[in-house]
Amino acid sequence: MLILLGYLVVLGTVFGGYLMTGGSLGALYQPAELVIIAGAGIGSFIVGNNGKAIKGTLKALPLLFRRSKYTKAMYMDLLALLYRLMAKSRQMGMFSLERDIENPRESEIFASYPRILADSVMLDFIVDYLRLIISGHMNTFEIEALMDEEIETHESEAEVPANSLALVGDSLPAFGIVAAVMGVVHALGSADRPAAELGALIAHAMVGTFLGILLAYGFISPLATVLRQKSAETSKMMPVRQSHSAF
Repeated sequence: MLILLGYLVVLGTVFGGYLMTGGSLGALYQPAELVIIAGAGIGSFIVGNNGKAIKGTLKALPLLFRRSKYTKAMYMDLLALLYRLMAKSRQMGMFSLERDIENPRESEIFASYPRILADSVMLDFIVDYLRLIISGHMNTFEIEALMDEEIETHESEAEVPANSLALVGDSLPAFGIVAAVMGVVHALGSADRPAAELGALIAHAMVGTFLGILLAYGFISPLATVLRQKSAETSKMMPVRQSHSAF
């Protein structure tokens, strides 16, 4: 919702200010310039990413318009779940948790926290490391190092869509210049036309630079920033890492 509101503010202020100067919106409607910029941007996105990154970016885009699942209630559920697991392990021993972690969806403890069960990434993270702790094959420092490495890997992979969009955003102003130069070349090739027509052609060419900058900094780059913020929320799984030593 905030994204759409931000877009409305960008469009309203940019084009509203342009109209206040007496400009005509019709002069800014240049489909050819938009095709050059958008097409080149999409092409550079395809060239600069592998199939996994492209698929991940396309999959991440709908998340921009959804509310974050990591709410205060979610974290309270996480802390309450960890507390109950720790309490059970202290009262009945670590091996009493085996049934809970082997079948968390059938566990009475996990069943009390449907938000955790619905998050497969967090659920797998919890049960996998509890399983390691119970096995006793690794000491506390080894488990903590392994947790840190997995969290860093997950965060790195989660940042791929944001980085991909950021690169596209950075390239759009340059593609806008490309479109403008091509428009100027066309205008200079029509130097035999009347001055009024020649001026209109040059003005149309300049729209390319305008569109490239507007799309980059008004639309694409902000999306990359939002994706980074959403991927950073995964690091808030840190309470799991900080609590494992209590078992």
